[in-house]
Amino acid sequence: MLEAVGKYVGGKVLTALLVLGCAGAGIWFWNHPEHLAAIWTTIKYALAWIAFVVVLPWAAFLLTRWVVSKESNTAVAVMLGGYTLIDAIVAMLLVGGIRNSFLTWTILLVGFLAAGVYNFLVCEYHAMRLEDR
Repeated sequence: MLEAVGKYVGGKVLTALLVLGCAGAGIWFWNHPEHLAAIWTTIKYALAWIAFVVVLPWAAFLLTRWVVSKESNTAVAVMLGGYTLIDAIVAMLLVGGIRNSFLTWTILLVGFLAAGVYNFLVCEYHAMRLEDR
């Protein structure tokens, strides 16, 4: 019984907070359209960078084939480091240079780490496909 009351009240409180938050955001952006434009610009650049990160290791699959044929961990590390460096350069170009904001650097570093892991997983997939042949 107490659990059902808690869920009901919690659901109503959460709904009220979401409605108030959405209304507050709507009012804020109505009064400050330049902030809305800045958010959309940021989202556009983030999506462009994510698309670049996703496409890069797939577009360079021939490089992965060549590196796998070398059978060298150093060559693989250089390839993965190169992919991640290219991802970082593209991110810096989209951001517009180096910013001194802690939040910006934190987000960029997390993005670089995620890009590096993604590059590793895609290259590992390509290598496994080459070994199966």
